[in-house]
Amino acid sequence: MLGIFDKKELKKVVLAIAGCFLFALGVNIFTVPIKLYSGGFIGIGQIVRTLLVDYAHLNLGDIDIAGIIYFLLNVPLFILAYRSLGQHFFWKTAISVVAMTVAMTIIRSPSVPIIEDPLAACFIAGLISGTGVGITLRQGASGGGQDILGVFFLKKYSNFSVGKMALLVNFFVYFVCLLLFDVPTVIYSIIFTMIQSFVIDKVHFQNICIEVTIFTKEKEDEIRNFIQEELGRGTSYWHAKGGYTDEENTIIYTIISKHELGTLRRRINNINPTAFVVTKENVSVDLGNFIKKI
Repeated sequence: MLGIFDKKELKKVVLAIAGCFLFALGVNIFTVPIKLYSGGFIGIGQIVRTLLVDYAHLNLGDIDIAGIIYFLLNVPLFILAYRSLGQHFFWKTAISVVAMTVAMTIIRSPSVPIIEDPLAACFIAGLISGTGVGITLRQGASGGGQDILGVFFLKKYSNFSVGKMALLVNFFVYFVCLLLFDVPTVIYSIIFTMIQSFVIDKVHFQNICIEVTIFTKEKEDEIRNFIQEELGRGTSYWHAKGGYTDEENTIIYTIISKHELGTLRRRINNINPTAFVVTKENVSVDLGNFIKKI
């Protein structure tokens, strides 16, 4: 397994695992004691856990099995990821899910809430857990669950997205919460998830589109090959002349994610330090085959 990861990738795996533990810390320490529920497959695991413990009266001592249930829910999705999404994605996902399962199981929730005010607990938990998820996603890892389903359907339907799948799963989770628990529990759980999502977007840059225009007088083919082969992004280019110097140059245009911007700048600087790079953030890409990666 480790043979498919080089030294740089192994560092990313370690950071992804650290992000999983940070997520579990925020959830188990601050939201579980006041009986709030996460979104996604973790939330489904927490609901099943509550049904087994509080309604089926299953005595598990002080062990929280939400993480274990989360792992079991992901098993059939592992098969889907391995067959349809490639070995690299599969192994990164498997490692992240196992790390999340271990973290959710070994980080015990306090018997008495550290922060009793639910709004303050939502804010702190959202900040910590959202940072953890953002770190994991920045390493190119997947949290499993709806992420696997989202990527799978994205490959089949270009107008689909991982975010839409997360929205569908979260709607299901909180609809079930509304049937089983009181309204304040649902409201504060949604507030927690919204804060968490906001923090994830600030830490994880993958969904922020950047418009890049590169002006270069040499090595334009090498720059285009890097963008297309290493970043996996399409390019358009045309030949032009400088208005002041009247010298010929090539203009290369592409759309990338903000997460890829640092890599692009470093590589272009290595290929041609005299290249002129213009970027514009938060551009809208609504149609076409631009892929929003995890």
